[in-house]
Amino acid sequence: MINRIDRQAIRRKKHKRVRKTTFGTTERPRMAVFRSLNHIYAQLINDELGVTLVAASSLDADFKAANESGGNIAGAQKVGELFAKRALEKDIKQVVFDRGGNIYHGRIAALAESAREAGLEF
Repeated sequence: MINRIDRQAIRRKKHKRVRKTTFGTTERPRMAVFRSLNHIYAQLINDELGVTLVAASSLDADFKAANESGGNIAGAQKVGELFAKRALEKDIKQVVFDRGGNIYHGRIAALAESAREAGLEF
């Protein structure tokens, strides 16, 4: 029998390690990113109060109107722009980036870079 690598368990372990030092405050909330096979999600979290301030994903109606896929880099860039626009509307400019245990590459990097270009600082 061949032993399979549980990639989700590895990602969760990495995320726990990152979360030990990453903490969102009122002045600088945490931008948490989650990537699934077909979609990408981002939310702004104040860990002091335990509330989500802003959220955007490839399942939002605003994103669906653009007729993009959340499973590619172009879709992740659109979600990043949408997320940054919503954060700036709530007067939030500085965030702490939480990559969710994923490597900073591909869709995760595309979302982060487009959010930076749209005006967020991290």
